[in-house]
Amino acid sequence: MLLLKRTGKARFMPNVWVFPGGAVDDADGEDEARFKVCALRELKEEAGIALPADEELVLFSRWITPEVVSRRFDAWFFLALAPAHTPPKADGVETVDAGWFEPASALEMQAAGEIVLAFPTIKQLEALLPFRTSDEALAAHRDAEVQPIQPKVIGTAEDNRVVLPGDPDYPA
Repeated sequence: MLLLKRTGKARFMPNVWVFPGGAVDDADGEDEARFKVCALRELKEEAGIALPADEELVLFSRWITPEVVSRRFDAWFFLALAPAHTPPKADGVETVDAGWFEPASALEMQAAGEIVLAFPTIKQLEALLPFRTSDEALAAHRDAEVQPIQPKVIGTAEDNRVVLPGDPDYPA
């Protein structure tokens, strides 16, 4: 998986390793296609990797920020194959480092305190652990129905936790 380290100067998630991404522009079109156009653009801008416009992008997951978070977004995540031996290059503005990671390795690095990952990134990497290859992950998700995931924050301001749909404590 390609992960990028956000700059320490970022207002949102500074120094966190994330998947490439950004905001959809009006010029990106309509419907689901606009998210794919955005994904291709952001991949090139943030990591220096250009995929052909007709490259297969498989919708992997969709996350909507919890209602209590002031900066809200509806993020669509895609799987795609990068050209062989493609070194990512951080843009030096939004991102300061970039690299290819096996999901298990990235999670181990997070657990060891070597990198910082956002909660949705951790959960997506965990979801990829059963797959031995990129082709297996693509095949498994190619025709899968993707339901939006909207975490909920439960508890008090001093003592809270994040729960996901399907968790026993997830509010109905």
